[in-house]
Amino acid sequence: MLDVRFGVILLAASVLAGASIPSGTQVQIRLTTALNTATGKVDQPFEAVVIAPVVVGDRIAMAAGAKVTGHVQAIQAADQTNQRAELSLAFDQIAEGRRKATLGAKLASIDNARESLDADGRITGIAASETASGRLDQGINKVTQKYPGLGDLLNTVKQTVVKETDSNIDYEPGVEMTLELTKALDWAAGDVTIDVKPIQPEQELLRLVSRQPFRTTVEKPPRPSDVTNLMFLGSAQEISNAFEQAGWSTAERLSASSKLETFRAIVEQRGYKEAPLSTLLLDGAPPDMVFQKQNDTFSARHHLRIWHRPGKFGGQDIWVCAATHDIGIDFSEQSRTFTHKIDSQIDRERAKVVNDLLFTGLVRGLSLVSRELPSRLSNATGDTLETDGSMAVIEISGTARK
Repeated sequence: MLDVRFGVILLAASVLAGASIPSGTQVQIRLTTALNTATGKVDQPFEAVVIAPVVVGDRIAMAAGAKVTGHVQAIQAADQTNQRAELSLAFDQIAEGRRKATLGAKLASIDNARESLDADGRITGIAASETASGRLDQGINKVTQKYPGLGDLLNTVKQTVVKETDSNIDYEPGVEMTLELTKALDWAAGDVTIDVKPIQPEQELLRLVSRQPFRTTVEKPPRPSDVTNLMFLGSAQEISNAFEQAGWSTAERLSASSKLETFRAIVEQRGYKEAPLSTLLLDGAPPDMVFQKQNDTFSARHHLRIWHRPGKFGGQDIWVCAATHDIGIDFSEQSRTFTHKIDSQIDRERAKVVNDLLFTGLVRGLSLVSRELPSRLSNATGDTLETDGSMAVIEISGTARK
């Protein structure tokens, strides 16, 4: 069975021409200007863009692409006395073309962030003393009090391997957030054209999807892991370009240097946008492409692995993908290494990838293909996987839709 109405993927079949978007509705945005508590000031303006359609019921009430403007409401920089950085944002207006509306909203979440967020949407930064780097400093200071020479040596080694943690809130353009409307928003969506068609022929696509492996495996010992939940049709260059346009980064290969940089990112409590991924196999082969999206912590990231598959569909190369969202990190006594914990609702990550690619304008075909798959599984590290089993199939174009 093929279904082109996605719901959670936020692709709807029809448009709500004039809508009152109710209070409590969530809106996904991406910053287009930077925010930094070390340099920012109260009333500093900022801008963002809506990156996924806003759906009311089963209809689109607002298309992706609307511009959000706001200002810094309150700000406090981190300092040497272990003062935490704080940042409060006001969201003032939303506009698309000639349509404009006053916006009543608060920050509901920040994607892949190390900072915390309270019920009012205020962002609170980390304390330098709570990072692994800060705890190392405390330990070295104690050693120095008793053994000055040894303490100096340890401090020299630490400075060579680990950098001091910057505790300020530092969000670059591209950081993604979710707003929650605090007041109903009157918004006339106007003429919204979704120029993305179901992929044809339908039955041939169904047979293609059904032939693909459901699960990846780890290398040693071999055991089932992530679920394949996306398929791409297009060239390697087209897929790579689409993910680059969507703000995803490639990953470095596992090596001694990348493992060291991973360790440093954990200790320094910061991001590592090219961090390596563990190797998973599909039909015994490692992935051909790997992409990820981070913010300011290695502990949380969107990531996916892509494998080239035999044959063609409509004259195009076929690629199968397994995508999950890392939401935390832990040390595994079993494998003696750090392992990520993932969001068990893996269909949300499928939706994330689809929406990100739709936003680039490089998608020309999209279908959701149902498969017979247990709704509850687990990966190789024991995390629960919950899914409807469907595979999203995305046809990628080399040029963006106008």
